[in-house]
Amino acid sequence: MNAKSLPLGPLMLDIAGTELTVDDRRRLAHPLAGGIILFARNYSNPEQLMQLTGAIHAVRKPSLVIAVDHEGGRVQRFREGFTSIPPMRELGRAWDAGAQHARQLAIETGFVLAVELRAHGVDLSFAPVLDVDHGSSGVIGDRALHFDPHAIAELARALMQGFKQAGMSGVGKHFPGHGHVRADSHVEIPVDSRTFEEIEATDLVPFRRLVDAGIGGVMPAHVIYPSVDAQPAGFSQIWLKQVLRGKLGFGGVVFSDDLSMEAASVAGGVVARANAALAAGCDMILVCNNPAATDELMGSLDHSLSAVSLVRLARMHGEPRSGGMVKLREDARYVRALQAVGGIGQRDGELPLGA
Repeated sequence: MNAKSLPLGPLMLDIAGTELTVDDRRRLAHPLAGGIILFARNYSNPEQLMQLTGAIHAVRKPSLVIAVDHEGGRVQRFREGFTSIPPMRELGRAWDAGAQHARQLAIETGFVLAVELRAHGVDLSFAPVLDVDHGSSGVIGDRALHFDPHAIAELARALMQGFKQAGMSGVGKHFPGHGHVRADSHVEIPVDSRTFEEIEATDLVPFRRLVDAGIGGVMPAHVIYPSVDAQPAGFSQIWLKQVLRGKLGFGGVVFSDDLSMEAASVAGGVVARANAALAAGCDMILVCNNPAATDELMGSLDHSLSAVSLVRLARMHGEPRSGGMVKLREDARYVRALQAVGGIGQRDGELPLGA
């Protein structure tokens, strides 16, 4: 089959550098590939990013979905030449000072974050973080919008409104909630011993509200909730099929968290992890920072996306927007939003973000 006409596959992978190599093109043209996640190592400046995303989108049709972890604060992959997005906690602090103003700040923040990515060919960011800050998780910390799930829901809906205005969907994470566990799932296997009723009353509130608002994607946590299932949420049919799809009515894309993370090791080797995540209900699986594992999957995994999953994934492509930063700076809507974002968390006498 001509790679130019391949349907998208279930695997989201990464690349080594700032331009595509022969090995990158081989992997991206593989039938299992469906998306690519970019990291800071893939970025040097806005012009280079536009060239890279253009090359990725040209590999095949329909084009691969290009994603990035670009939340703001500690988790922002593209920095030089992009607006410095404040930690999401700053929106929570604004909420405490006045809910209406905080909602508007969240809309403007979502718009700036998303429109800059779209102007450079990136389809989506894995955001917003919907985790409740229970004061336990260092890996979440100020990535969480607030400790009040209802405030999180309102602010995240506003962020997503800004995303939509920029032509981008959102991906809520980490379902059903990573904020209650101290362990970091990148290097440990976190266990959350709360009952389902306790989780439903708090951590599920933002996910339910964002599902109702039409969020396009959800990413489950590599966390075990033993009162519900012995498997981490990303490998759990109970969490993904019964709760997320059934109880909450979610109809978008379920993206696994990175299967190279330590907390995913409970499912076995990379092929076993992939099969477990797909069987549990993930539409797309992520394998990052491990090209050998990616090649192993491409040689062993036997899976193609269902028609339903293909439709879901097609909706994650961003709406066309070209011209890069030069064109954006001519957009009055962007300039107004930039000014609003620049004032978030600032005190008298301090320089605004991006100054």
